[in-house]
Amino acid sequence: MNHSYDFRGSRAPVNDSEQLTRFEEIMLPHMTAAYNLARWLTRQEQDASDVTQEAMVRAFTFFKGYHGGDARAWLLTIVRNTCYTWLRKNRSHEFSTSFDLDLHDSEDPADNPEQVAEQSASQEILRNAFETIPLEFREILVLRELEGLSYQQICGVTELPMGTVMSRLARARTRLQKILRPQQEGETKHDL
Repeated sequence: MNHSYDFRGSRAPVNDSEQLTRFEEIMLPHMTAAYNLARWLTRQEQDASDVTQEAMVRAFTFFKGYHGGDARAWLLTIVRNTCYTWLRKNRSHEFSTSFDLDLHDSEDPADNPEQVAEQSASQEILRNAFETIPLEFREILVLRELEGLSYQQICGVTELPMGTVMSRLARARTRLQKILRPQQEGETKHDL
């Protein structure tokens, strides 16, 4: 998915073209990671696009405060914070709902022909399982397993202590395995 944004028309004041050029060179290579994080946190493509655009505007607005370092982690921190602000405003129930497999049944892949065409059945099962994991665990799993961030980088993005990051990652992996195990066993029975 190609995401491109023109920051010349943003709310952020452009003082000079050098700052805009520097921003584009440093931050735009991380657009895919920014969108992926937003997509997994919001669980909707259009919402993820909107949140990513807002996050990029915020990143550009505060780019003067970026003084080097891990640009990807810096941008993902802004994306994460923007997602959480958006979720609190639009889906506050996600912060108070406890995890219950019966309440979080994944949608039937056949309901969305676009997804069926895009991905194989096993990818769809994994995606649905991934989306049923509560937000606090899902974000750690996305940052580690999909975006490849180190534990230290995840601590920076989430502002959580190392022990909390490691614990949430372990719990997220366990929950993902519990969700996938019955589906894998069902596939094995069908193969016999």
